[in-house]
Amino acid sequence: MNREELADFLRRRREGLQPAAVGLSPGARRRTPGLRRDEVAMLAGMSTDYYTRLEQARGPRPSTQVLAALARALRFTDSERDHLYHLAGQQPPARGGDTHVGPAILHVLTKLDDTPACVISDLGEVLVQNRIHTLLSGDYSQARGLERCVSWLWFTRPEGRRRFPEADWDGMSHKHVADLRATAARRAGDADVTDLVARLRAESPEFERLWNAHEVGTGHGHVKRMIHPDIGMFELVCEPLLTPSATRQVLVYYPAPGTDTQEKLDLLRVIGTQSMSTY
Repeated sequence: MNREELADFLRRRREGLQPAAVGLSPGARRRTPGLRRDEVAMLAGMSTDYYTRLEQARGPRPSTQVLAALARALRFTDSERDHLYHLAGQQPPARGGDTHVGPAILHVLTKLDDTPACVISDLGEVLVQNRIHTLLSGDYSQARGLERCVSWLWFTRPEGRRRFPEADWDGMSHKHVADLRATAARRAGDADVTDLVARLRAESPEFERLWNAHEVGTGHGHVKRMIHPDIGMFELVCEPLLTPSATRQVLVYYPAPGTDTQEKLDLLRVIGTQSMSTY
């Protein structure tokens, strides 16, 4: 680990990143160029003290999870992300299962303030959410490991299914498995894929049954019904947009025609988290 170079790299990138680029208000009394340390820490989901120690070249070697969070928070390109890993003495993630979200996609998500949108990996990990997606689906920013993976939560945390109509559960189970089956074929032998499949087969009889059916996902847009505890049913068309590497998808949700979902989205933006019940 090259602590001095890592500290310098983080500081220079922080000072060169304007608040508006990450969806923050510049404020009236901003004394430092770019972002403040506490803002980077907030965006990366870590304490300000921990991030400060990294910038002062006196912190411990950050884990790969911390590095991934910093790369997203500071809007690194793929090359900058890899450089960050090298300075920290870590091996950059293999491109086959790359979960880094580049600055262009993050910029687009920041600008979508009336449309739920998120970025997921080809294993169904929620990597980034915009504000309205978080209000509708819950906050994944603090989750780590498999707790960020939608299919893992679907089959091992059944209480989360309350966010969806029970009539849709079977179809959603089929889709989760079929999408993962397509990824497993395309990335045959990759450790993260085989580990997730093996653990799901061991933990969930339902997943095991559907996996043996050998259905393959299409990746096409579909209508998804979601239940908010205070506002009610949302009927949204979920449209996946592949990134160039095809290992990540931008999911954009827009109101299904002929429904009152747009009015409900407008209401959700207004009330925010003020009156949200616990799922």
